[in-house]
Amino acid sequence: MVNAQGLVFAGTRSDLAEPSWQMPQGGIDKGENVREAGLRELQEETGVAPGDVSVLAETRDWHTNELPPALLPYRGKYRGQTQKWLHVRLEVDDGAIDLSHDDIEFSDWRWMDGAELVQRIVPFKRAIYEAVLSEFGLL
Repeated sequence: MVNAQGLVFAGTRSDLAEPSWQMPQGGIDKGENVREAGLRELQEETGVAPGDVSVLAETRDWHTNELPPALLPYRGKYRGQTQKWLHVRLEVDDGAIDLSHDDIEFSDWRWMDGAELVQRIVPFKRAIYEAVLSEFGLL
């Protein structure tokens, strides 16, 4: 998600001791397409409703990462992810962002330019973030 100035939403994960910045992301539930899943995950993680954003693009390709051995297995079963990414723009003010909901993913958030986010992302996701942000013209 970007704002009107083209800055990227970055949240720091609530389940890690050290700040770990990332963009909202998640899985596709049975019966959902990429757009539906992306907008649902965005709302679950940031409180931003689907009607508060415009979908600008979707990545051409799927991107895969494997978790480093120190993180395996994540949440008892995950070894990595294969994802498509949506480029969405927030069409309302920042007040729509609300991290205080049932399953809190992020403990804090801020807007970053793409280059800063690439530097702050955990190293095993860096290549994917570079590819996605470049494709969306955010680097």
